[in-house]
Amino acid sequence: MTDLVSHKQNVMNNGYTVIHDVFSFAEVDAIISTIEAVDTSKATFRKTDDLFAIRQFLKEVPDAKAMALTKKLQNIINQLFGNGYFLVKSIYFDKPEKSNWFVSYHQDLTISVDRRVEQPGFGPWTVKQNQFAVQPPLSILQQNFTVRIHLDDTDETNGALKVIPGSHAKGIYRPETIDWSHETEDICTVPKGGIMIMRPLLLHASNRTTGNKRRRVIHIEFSKAELPEGLQWSELNQLN
Repeated sequence: MTDLVSHKQNVMNNGYTVIHDVFSFAEVDAIISTIEAVDTSKATFRKTDDLFAIRQFLKEVPDAKAMALTKKLQNIINQLFGNGYFLVKSIYFDKPEKSNWFVSYHQDLTISVDRRVEQPGFGPWTVKQNQFAVQPPLSILQQNFTVRIHLDDTDETNGALKVIPGSHAKGIYRPETIDWSHETEDICTVPKGGIMIMRPLLLHASNRTTGNKRRRVIHIEFSKAELPEGLQWSELNQLN
């Protein structure tokens, strides 16, 4: 197992870390084969020339759950963050070789829940493909984290995330207020089978594809927050 002390420090100080070789190529190829066998006509599947996405991925492709949430990955999670976390959201992104899709700098400020119930500190609300999303209190976002499993080699030519290290510790940080005389930008290169772990408040962005290379990523969010009565995580899944 990789020495995780430095990775824990990276998450604390920078808001993210990249760990290589968490999945073997055989494990990655098995995940890809499982995804390719799925019926893509459902409402939770988004398919355009620039992006193919599966929302509620582990619900829609249940055979991929054990493949993604391996003992090795769960051990990394436990060592970096401790016990008590559970899965709350999953998305699969496939950025094709000639995609013009890009995402400007932003924080992930919403969580996915099963219904709309007005609660103090929760809002505004949105609905996308029958999935409710709401901005929760900052305390919930500060303890959550995301694991991005990379099924392809990813660099600046095919949509690797650009991040502003340390921005996760600055609360709500509006992109239009970024002071580039004080901030720096990292390109998060991740090899096939590697993972990127990040805090949702980390400012991040993604460029258009320029290198004619595909980029497939499984995005999984984790929390240990209990939501107020009436609200429930839309994809609540306990780890083994």
